[in-house]
Order: sequence, then C-alpha cells, then structure tokens
Amino acid sequence: MAADAAFIRYNCCMSVRTPDPYPGWLSDDDLREARNRLPMVYVEAVPVRLDPLGYVNEVGLLLQADDEGNMVRTLVSGRVLYRETIRGALLRHMEKDLGPLALPQLPVSPVPFTVAEYFPSPSQTGLTDERQHAVAMVYVVPVAGECTPRQDALELTWMSPEEVLSPGVQAEFAGGRGSLVRQALAYAGVGR
Repeated sequence: MAADAAFIRYNCCMSVRTPDPYPGWLSDDDLREARNRLPMVYVEAVPVRLDPLGYVNEVGLLLQADDEGNMVRTLVSGRVLYRETIRGALLRHMEKDLGPLALPQLPVSPVPFTVAEYFPSPSQTGLTDERQHAVAMVYVVPVAGECTPRQDALELTWMSPEEVLSPGVQAEFAGGRGSLVRQALAYAGVGR
C-alpha cells in the first residue's frame, strides 16, 4: 500500500511538457534578472600559436569597441550554457570568435590555468564587468588553423609575447584582462 502511494505521488508530479529545444538560452529579460541575482559562469581563452617545439610565439587578441566607442583588446570569452560541458563551451566560443576554421587544440583536461572573478565595480581581483558578477575559467588554447574574427570583434591581431606584455598593449585591455594575459604567458613558460 505504501509503495502504491509513493508511485502515485511520483507519477502525478512528473511533467508532460514538451522539452525546450534550446534549454541553455535565456531571454534578454531572464538573463538580466539572472545577472542581478547570480554569478554567471564563463570560459575565456587566450589563443596562441606555437613554434615546432611547443613554445608560444604569437598571442591572438581581439579588437572591439566598448559601450563608449573606445577600441579595446579582449580575449575569446562567453557563457557556459545550461547542460553544456566546459569543453563544449570552450570549443563553441573559440569557433564563434575565431571562425570555424581556427582549429583550436583544446586541452586534454578541462582544468583551467586560473579562475577569474569579475565584479560589476572595482574589487580586490582587479577584474570588472559592469553587467554582472562572473566567474570565468581561463585557458591557453593553441590554434592551428585560419582565423577570421566574427561576432562583435573588428579584428584579430597576432602579436609576439613581448608586444603583448608591452605597457601600450596592456593599457588597451578592458576590465583588467591584461593581467590574465600576463598570467597565461607565465603559465606557458614565457619569460623564464
């Protein structure tokens, strides 16, 4: 008798709705509401080109306009969708920002080289995103193919590590991302 009651309680509460074909996408209003209440999960990637020995010889930086119309340097970046793996999100954003022929070489393990914490106002992390509180897993991703910037990026510029670390280029990064690029290059062994 108790088993029958449990069966009825379980089955009476099951949803018979048609599953949402795009469960990872939020409407603009829902996204705005979520950003006001929860940290958003992101992946970010520092695209690099390697020499034959596996050393970083170029770093790819995206150039885009910010809300005020200023040109800023940024990285491959985007949200992790509901029910999406980290690797899936990383590949999706690499292809979205660098084009379908970029041929990113995803890491064997989905362990990032760092976790970045963005806040809507200045904080102890030095990373800001005026839209939201965000947590980003950051990767160094070698790229072997042909890259063409897409979406809102105006261009993709390949620079030597020395150029990227120069004060002039570091000043062009938005939201403190220059510090992430410095960490990425240190992680990849540049400057040792």
